[in-house]
Amino acid sequence: MKNFKIVLVLFCLTYHFQGDAQGVTGSVEYIKELTSQWKGERFDDGRPKVTDALLSRMKNIQIEEAWGFLRSRGYNNQYEGEWEIIHPEGVMTGRVVTAQYMPLRPDYQRLIKLKGAEEKRDTIGGSNSWPIQQLVPGDVYVADGYGRIIDGTLIGSNLGNAIYANSQNGVIFNGGVRDVAGLLDIEGFNGWHKGADPSYLQEEMLSAINVPIRIGRATVLPGDVVLANRHGTIFIPSYLASELVLSSEIVGLRDIFGFQRLREKKYTAGQIDTKWTDEINKDFENWLKSYPDSKLPMTRKELNDYMDSRKN
Repeated sequence: MKNFKIVLVLFCLTYHFQGDAQGVTGSVEYIKELTSQWKGERFDDGRPKVTDALLSRMKNIQIEEAWGFLRSRGYNNQYEGEWEIIHPEGVMTGRVVTAQYMPLRPDYQRLIKLKGAEEKRDTIGGSNSWPIQQLVPGDVYVADGYGRIIDGTLIGSNLGNAIYANSQNGVIFNGGVRDVAGLLDIEGFNGWHKGADPSYLQEEMLSAINVPIRIGRATVLPGDVVLANRHGTIFIPSYLASELVLSSEIVGLRDIFGFQRLREKKYTAGQIDTKWTDEINKDFENWLKSYPDSKLPMTRKELNDYMDSRKN
């Protein structure tokens, strides 16, 4: 009986370590744990599947509005600025695929290659192509290259074309890029990076895909939604994306209403620029009822449900 118990314990330990064996890519179960507050549809890799329609609407949201909303929910470390942008006039939104890079260490790199082979990845070329292989339309490739630019260029025009072919989107790199002239020629592609250099990627290795990473002063999880424009990048937990967009759109409607009433001289600037009275709130609610559906950024049902929730 004693020997049986010892064998059973050893079996359980072996099963535990095999079951928890770490690969290059975060497992489906791990990503679901990281994003447990998301209740909607998911991709096969476990990431939340925020809708394309919501991503499109998010392009109209100002960084400051998103920043303020997240801080009101306790998310104080989701913004990063000071970027070089391939197309500064562009706005990009998407679902995040993360990648972590580190200074090269030979023994660790050998293990990463072995783990990559187990995941059926191409071990002949550079591992910086691995995250690109799992991009799907609407994804944004977000990589922490620890700010390295010289010999830290994570992509050039070849990989840029591959990224756009898979995602129809772009990249956000806490690191460098090369061949900016070639990247500029990829129609629809955009990128936020820390600098450009003609050097190739050297003495740097991929260590993980779809795990939590740090981008400057922001903590980023796989499946986050990113909003990027000339004013910076902000990473939004997937479960808050819909509420953030809707509340920001309501702020936009309040601005339209306020500007109209100021032009009409119905209220003073002081009345509009401070906490609204019950009279102004009621006027705004009536104004919304007559506002054309075709001009609403959301559906009429979404608007009504939001306004009703504010009354409760």
